[in-house]
Amino acid sequence: MCAFGRAERRWSSRCSLVLSRQPAVIAATVPIDEVSVETKQRAENDFSKREADLQALSQWMYDNPEIAYVEHNTSRRMVDVLREGGFDVEYPAYGLETAFVARIGSSGPEVVICAEMDALPEVGHACGHNIIASASLGAGLALAGMADELGIRVTVLGTPAEEHFGGKVDLITAGAFEGAAAAMMIHPATKDLVDPQFLAVSHIEVEFHGKESHASSEPALGINALDAAVQAYVNVSMLRQQLLDSDRVHGIITHGGAAPNIIPAHTAMSWYVRAATDERLDELIPKVETCFKAAALATGCDVGIHEEGSRYKDLRTDRVMSELYARNSERVGRPMSRLADLPQSTSGSTDMGNVSHEVPSIHPMIDLRCYPTVNHQPGFAANTVTDDGKQIIRDGALAMAWTIIDLAEGDWWSELGRQPTVNS
Repeated sequence: MCAFGRAERRWSSRCSLVLSRQPAVIAATVPIDEVSVETKQRAENDFSKREADLQALSQWMYDNPEIAYVEHNTSRRMVDVLREGGFDVEYPAYGLETAFVARIGSSGPEVVICAEMDALPEVGHACGHNIIASASLGAGLALAGMADELGIRVTVLGTPAEEHFGGKVDLITAGAFEGAAAAMMIHPATKDLVDPQFLAVSHIEVEFHGKESHASSEPALGINALDAAVQAYVNVSMLRQQLLDSDRVHGIITHGGAAPNIIPAHTAMSWYVRAATDERLDELIPKVETCFKAAALATGCDVGIHEEGSRYKDLRTDRVMSELYARNSERVGRPMSRLADLPQSTSGSTDMGNVSHEVPSIHPMIDLRCYPTVNHQPGFAANTVTDDGKQIIRDGALAMAWTIIDLAEGDWWSELGRQPTVNS
């Protein structure tokens, strides 16, 4: 029996979805009738026809990881799958060599399904972007044959460079989300969570410049840039006592010198500064930069500080879409937790946060069931191509596709973005 058919036994053929919104509790209904059941079954059938291709894409991406803005082979393979599925594809798109936009549907509200594709240096797809890409393509393919019938436009947007530089921010600037009614994607993780918190982040590069000298015979003639980097690291460590629980500051030394017998004249550091909101990030960055400047002053070095790539904003989850997604995820056999019901914790950052400030958005997390192996560990990458990884592709694709069907058949477009967001 299909996933939808199994779950539908728990519901009458005509029932209602009640959404509770804060601060006020607003009763709203989405009719779930025979037409919706049939439409979702068709979407599942169309997904199943391409499921093996999507699993093969995920495996290929795992075997051939490409990092930010060099995802040339990856993006081409994704484009081939979408063209075979009937999408009109522009590639490259929006001035980015590895971005693409695949469209289907002639009129109506546009839903953008974001398909991330970049891997991490050294650890490959340890954040599961191979699963994200395959699930996003799967959701698009599930809807391709019914977009006009639903009166919607479905866009699968290939979004490069999430792990570094912020490809979605470049796409926002280029107009990729202009006029969109909604945007969504899923992400593998270590829990099933419909409304995750993601922190705002700035990527900061720091360089210290001193003066070379012989480290043993004439150290007094040198100005030690490595001392400046070490002092900067210690300064940030001292600052942490005064930071908020949700603040995060972490960095590495990317260049520490040329040889032990040479006083380093140049060192470099890479830092991530994170906060719960973009406004808090504006307050935090000057405090961190003061740590770098103080280290330069103490050691006699010059310092250069600049933000690299785009700043990521905090994620705002749309209430209506998150409730619809949670219900559909339960129907595929994957109940979703809510952030408010979990112990307080922190998380990473994503350029999907920037999208959520422009367009009503959701970014559910889906459990890869491999904890304590977590994102950004090599073992997490290996788990993306297990049976659990394949199940996420299916569950995420269908829950997204069915959520879009609910938006269309329930005519929820005017409600999106109107209520306070889950994470606001």
